[in-house]
Amino acid sequence: MPPVEAASLVVLPSLLTNLWQTLEGSELFRLVRRLWPLLLAAAFATLAGAGWLAAGDGTLASAVLGVVLVLYASTGLVRAPLAVGTRAERWLGPVVGALTGAATAATGVSSVPVTPYLQAIGLERDELIQAMGLCFTVSTIALGVNLSLSYAVPLSPSWPLTMALLGSAAGMWVGARARRLVDAATFKRVFLFVLLGLGLFLVGRAAID
Repeated sequence: MPPVEAASLVVLPSLLTNLWQTLEGSELFRLVRRLWPLLLAAAFATLAGAGWLAAGDGTLASAVLGVVLVLYASTGLVRAPLAVGTRAERWLGPVVGALTGAATAATGVSSVPVTPYLQAIGLERDELIQAMGLCFTVSTIALGVNLSLSYAVPLSPSWPLTMALLGSAAGMWVGARARRLVDAATFKRVFLFVLLGLGLFLVGRAAID
């Protein structure tokens, strides 16, 4: 399946799960005040990249997606001690937002580089989870508008969309219970290794094609 079709199918499930994560915490308004330059830059960059994901046969988008997944997984596995101070946050936030928006427009994935950045600005665990949900919600909304401008997003009920919604709900349910049964560090490492393998596979397939 071309990345643009896959992205179109997961826009609504992604929006619902990320919005749930955003509204679950108690620091939403404080996070919005702190992160609004990043969020604004991410939204504008995503919209500016309308058509990128749908361009060509999807080979380039698959390769870029693979690189993004490899970078994200590698950052988590290496556990590099990243730290961003308050003064640097003022200018680095919009830069990270713009880069995240560009990655979202090109690949449909909005986790890099915003996730490592959020980990580096010193958020507490619950704040970090809610901040990730907030950033992903904004990026998903912008991606939906992006795709509506360049590709037909399946807004009407369909079998693939229904399956995607059921899959996301099941994943949230299973993930919530897995966190209680499996050591958090072990769960994270397995998850990151899966993403690393998937990223390498996408890059290798693109190189062969």
